[in-house]
Amino acid sequence: MPKTWMIADYLRPLAQWRINRAEFRDDGRNARSAIGLIDAAAYVMQLDDSDHVVVRMAKVGCFALGRFNPGEEGEQLIRLWHYDDPTGTPRDLLERLAEAAERGLSAELRRCPVPT
Repeated sequence: MPKTWMIADYLRPLAQWRINRAEFRDDGRNARSAIGLIDAAAYVMQLDDSDHVVVRMAKVGCFALGRFNPGEEGEQLIRLWHYDDPTGTPRDLLERLAEAAERGLSAELRRCPVPT
């Protein structure tokens, strides 16, 4: 399965989760977030696995075991995408996810020093 499809498959259920949470009192935040995630899923389906941001995520292990794993920080980014702040394009989300994954790997490497 292409890596871009794995990302889209990860985003769609979270969009559905936001749709299910939408209610009158949330001032449209859940609906806006759902639309942002649906838009991001559609956008990523148009990309090729050789796209720079997809390659960055692959290098840090976001596609282990045949599925997309954005890491803890990435998951939080996705869950809050367009919830409070409606700015940012689908490309911005992918770039932020790659940055978060790179930070996560960097932190993990610092915790596991290489023996000398």
